[in-house]
Amino acid sequence: MKQCSYVDKLLKALGENTKLKPDEYSNYIAFHGFDNAYNKRWLGNIVPADLLKLSVKKTIEIILTLSKGNEFCESFPNDIVTPYYGDNWGRFANYIEINDRAIATMDNGCTCKGILSCIKLLPAIPPSAKSFANCVILSQIWPNIYGDAYEKGPFEENSIYGIRLNTNYSDNVIDYSITDKISPEEQLKVFADLAHFRGIKVGFRHVISADQIKIAMNNKDDVPFNWSNPEHVELYINECVKLMSLGFECMFIDSAKHIGGYDMGNYTGVGALPEYKQMQYILNEIRLRSGKTDISFVGEKSSDNFERYINMGLNAGTDFITGDDFFAVRDLSDRLKYSRVYAPGVEISNDNNIGGMSYEQKLNRINSALFGFYYASDKLPSFMQMDDLFPLRNDTSTHHLMMCNPSYSIDGSTLSHFENLFAKEEGRKYNQQVGRLFAYALQL
Repeated sequence: MKQCSYVDKLLKALGENTKLKPDEYSNYIAFHGFDNAYNKRWLGNIVPADLLKLSVKKTIEIILTLSKGNEFCESFPNDIVTPYYGDNWGRFANYIEINDRAIATMDNGCTCKGILSCIKLLPAIPPSAKSFANCVILSQIWPNIYGDAYEKGPFEENSIYGIRLNTNYSDNVIDYSITDKISPEEQLKVFADLAHFRGIKVGFRHVISADQIKIAMNNKDDVPFNWSNPEHVELYINECVKLMSLGFECMFIDSAKHIGGYDMGNYTGVGALPEYKQMQYILNEIRLRSGKTDISFVGEKSSDNFERYINMGLNAGTDFITGDDFFAVRDLSDRLKYSRVYAPGVEISNDNNIGGMSYEQKLNRINSALFGFYYASDKLPSFMQMDDLFPLRNDTSTHHLMMCNPSYSIDGSTLSHFENLFAKEEGRKYNQQVGRLFAYALQL
């Protein structure tokens, strides 16, 4: 008798049976990679509402239908492993950040089930290429300290740049209505398993500015985080290790450039940062305690002093080159081809993006990121946001959705929020153009 997988457990918790069947429509419309990547498939030419309105079971059936082997499994297999690209895969990866809070269910002023929405979006994320991985970064994992689980006004602050540790995972992310049947950890594990089955790696963003972190205490007020407190540091390490044990394999570290007091004139976080040697210890401990030698540590803006970040333990850094100039990207790739552990990355856009970039400029940057090299084995890492694959509506932006948590629903329904958060037919056309770029890249 087949052992119950975490995916089976989620389906049962949602009141579904675990017997699955092919989705012929997805099989018909799927994008393919070119040439030797023809069996790598995903759903392009979409807007997110096409998938977010589906059931979790239907999504899993689509994921199995798009399987590279084209052999459909009537139940989801056990023992899923991450796609293998070596210990230093993060040096070459494409990182795609998904704001799981923004695509969560919004119901009567509450925000929840973001991880289920991320699962539903997985069929539209291109799988990894022959030579480099695609990695989805989730914007939020832990509760935020400014009103977790609540929708707020369009410009009322509800930032996810502040986190609470020593408690459970965010109400924005987890479906707490079914935790008597499947735990929050198991829900995160399902997401990781399904992403890995799709040939995609997974990671999470977090902050390290002390005044943006709180420690939850039983029956007491939260305690401000302190990098000089060994108990706080130990708690921080163990929280990260727990996520690695669930299948996560990448940490995107906010404000990493300024660790150890470096370039503090440009620091925009709030509160103290870890010391340089302290961060070396922390990253090494996360690798040791998780038993994973292939974790990718990505530093925000950590891209101007390469030796400093290599020795810290990072694999990639953002905000060094934009991709506007294809030849500049290709030349940088060539100059850094012997640096196999760490490289600065090509940035299409970041979490501070306030909008205004044309579709043409974004497509040009993605083209540079995916093809700016002489040999695919020398590719630079790249960084993009949900908006770079699935354009947001014109009056919002990536940064706004990090700072605020508005609903864009017209009639109060979650489906209306999904439909109106993103650009519509022009967004669909743009997503098709992005898909064509990835279709060529997958064979490399």
